[in-house]
Amino acid sequence: MRTVDQEQDARELGLPPSVQEALGELVSAAKDGLLALSVGVGLGVLAEMMQAEVDDVVGPKGQRNPDRAAVRHGYEGGEVTLGGRRVGVQRPRARTADGGSEVALKTYAHFADRDPLTRVVLEQMLAGVSTRRFSRTREPVGEEVLAAERSTSKSAVSREFVGRTREHLDALMSRPLGDMRLAAIMLDGIELKGRCCVVCLGITTAGIKVPLGLWDGSTENKTVAAHLLSDLVGRGLDVEQGVLVVLDGSKALRAAVSEVFGPVPVHRCARDKERNVVEHLAERDRPAVKMRLRKAWASENYELALDGLRLLAGELDRSYPGAAASLKEGMEETLTLTRLGIGGKLKTTLQSTNPIESMIETVRRTSRNVKRWQNGDMCLRWTAAGMLEAEQQFRKIIGYADLAKLALAVERDLLAARAAVHTTTSQEAATRATAS
Repeated sequence: MRTVDQEQDARELGLPPSVQEALGELVSAAKDGLLALSVGVGLGVLAEMMQAEVDDVVGPKGQRNPDRAAVRHGYEGGEVTLGGRRVGVQRPRARTADGGSEVALKTYAHFADRDPLTRVVLEQMLAGVSTRRFSRTREPVGEEVLAAERSTSKSAVSREFVGRTREHLDALMSRPLGDMRLAAIMLDGIELKGRCCVVCLGITTAGIKVPLGLWDGSTENKTVAAHLLSDLVGRGLDVEQGVLVVLDGSKALRAAVSEVFGPVPVHRCARDKERNVVEHLAERDRPAVKMRLRKAWASENYELALDGLRLLAGELDRSYPGAAASLKEGMEETLTLTRLGIGGKLKTTLQSTNPIESMIETVRRTSRNVKRWQNGDMCLRWTAAGMLEAEQQFRKIIGYADLAKLALAVERDLLAARAAVHTTTSQEAATRATAS
């Protein structure tokens, strides 16, 4: 029977009398919003579903059945996940007819699963919601449910987030790479308030961007990068067919690639090189130098482009030695794509580290509210979560139609490099034999 307050609530809502009668005790919940009404109805339906499952297992209540396999065993308090919170329910119980063990109810197990809660927590935290404010982001579900909810406190939300990000980190670092044919790999470091992670992004021959892994360290050094690349090889990454590696100007990353991958072709980011060079110049000279750099990098003739860069470096030697030294360091590798015969939109895409920097920007955005990195594990978990968040927004790279051409060019280049190394080794061995 409805109370006077419930009838008043129904009149305030302006619902038709027939609807008011049908809703009954749920009319007051409707005042809190549609979601509160839905939760109230859902909890009622859940109770009926659990009771129906008990009837299926045990048999109709009040009927004797000597062959029944289970019997009712009263009720017990339990919890289900609703709207990013844990809500208490009374669940029916059943035991085997001999009383030896509990009969699990599939309905309750499904709704009691904590995974929907951890998924909501992860999404909210990556969107910038702090643990203190998490409970304020939940939709209204009615006063009774709200009073009994759990898992919305700061500590509970933090535990759920740690568990979920740990799962993401484990999934990322155990992702099998044996069946993945990569056309290019990009490496870069990300600074997170005093800590550093080296991250890796792969680009398949179909143009799909795939986060491959990450490694934590104090700085972006050779050892950290080498551990990351070795881990990729250990998970099945095949570089024997050749892969283009795109880097910024880091000497440490370049040394790690040579140590782990061998003589694979490496392309240095043109935008990063340009930025390093012009920072040594006076403001009045920057536009002219930028124009000459970009003209060389836009050329489709490798020899002409290299001559143009060498000429510029020679001119800068006299007026800006620092800029000249920066330009000469890895100069040829800023033209690797040109040397391989790659042009058009694909060259524009791979000429810089923009694809991996875009992923890194997502990591920075999702972790912007972190005030203090407690340890390396926290750094890895947040970075992995940000990388996988970015993966959901990835599109095929611009110019992906020419990736097959790139893969063949890289394979030919790697074979030529290996042949040159073999020839050099043979000549050195012959020289030593003659000298002895």
